Amino acid sequence: MFRIFKKRGGRLQIPGLGAVVKDERFGWYYSDPLPLALLNGQLCRIGLEDYDEDEAPHQFHETIANLLTAPFSVLRAAEQHVFQYYLDVNDNWDPSDAEYVSIASPSEVWQHIGLDAEPMVTRRAYGDRGIYVSLECSCAWEPEHGLQIVLKDGNVVNKVGPYDGHLTNSDAYADAAFENVIYLAH
Repeated sequence: MFRIFKKRGGRLQIPGLGAVVKDERFGWYYSDPLPLALLNGQLCRIGLEDYDEDEAPHQFHETIANLLTAPFSVLRAAEQHVFQYYLDVNDNWDPSDAEYVSIASPSEVWQHIGLDAEPMVTRRAYGDRGIYVSLECSCAWEPEHGLQIVLKDGNVVNKVGPYDGHLTNSDAYADAAFENVIYLAH
């Protein structure tokens, strides 16, 4: 079982993250920058949303532990979905347009994504009420809406597409039929 306690200075200690700082504006907690293998070793702060009020913080801890050990191959497993998102957006442009981005294969898509996200760990408000990690990434083919990658339990990609803040496509469209749909063309 995980323990939660406060140390001097009022900083909350969270297993796997250590001391976190509360952003009073939003009520979220942030860790110090940590390297994540999932993001190719990128240093990033990990955020926690609605942690204080949660009825089962140990589920946050389990998801954080998964996230901290998840390899980049977790993202690679969803690259076909990310590539399809690229194809759908890029289909709006002619190759002569400045906005057009040429990516030849799914494995090349990562060269056009900024994995400089601050993962946000949060409980899903609907459905399974599980703990999810949302990554808001930049991408060359859609600079306005970017790329959102969501991981269920911190170690399985369950949603990719433009950033909309939803943790599943089922939530985004209020339709249970999309519960297990990773990418839904818009």
